[in-house]
Amino acid sequence: MVEPPVPGRTRSRLVLLLVFAIFLAPLVAAMVLYYSQWQPTHTRNYGQLLKPVRDLRPVHFTRADGGAFVFNHEDHVWRLLVAAPSNCGTACERLEDTLDRVWVGLGNNADRVQVLWVGTAPTHGFRNLVVVAADASLGAHLPDVSRPDAIPVYLVDPTGYLFMRYPPGFDPEKLRRDVLLLVKQAGM
Repeated sequence: MVEPPVPGRTRSRLVLLLVFAIFLAPLVAAMVLYYSQWQPTHTRNYGQLLKPVRDLRPVHFTRADGGAFVFNHEDHVWRLLVAAPSNCGTACERLEDTLDRVWVGLGNNADRVQVLWVGTAPTHGFRNLVVVAADASLGAHLPDVSRPDAIPVYLVDPTGYLFMRYPPGFDPEKLRRDVLLLVKQAGM
């Protein structure tokens, strides 16, 4: 003779299965999204992620004073790279002013960000603006070429990898937010 289930025992099993399902559901959902290669349509960053990222360490940079510029991951400094054309004039002045404002807007985190300006030194400059010259191989690492009327800005991580692009006419506030988020997340 089969005994009927005890109501308390059945309820306990259902509660146990419900708890198990609650903890298992996010794992199953994550696996489904991962294996279906789903990507969100909007990300938190404003800049355009470069795929694949580009390694700038082989590029030889020379400071304005003649010394070599080398990426040093131990300094934990992020860099905004500008490869300005030689004849950009007013556009370069506007971009320099914009980047100065972005840099100042970083507040206490400003010292962890440098602006690498490849080409002719801007007219005013600011404390963390580093003017450098680069060898011809830099152009092969950049996804596009600067023109006097369209100068993109690139974000380079502390190890020397170029991974994000900000198109000409970018929103400075959104650039500042991206950089601030990265600097704070690095937390070094």
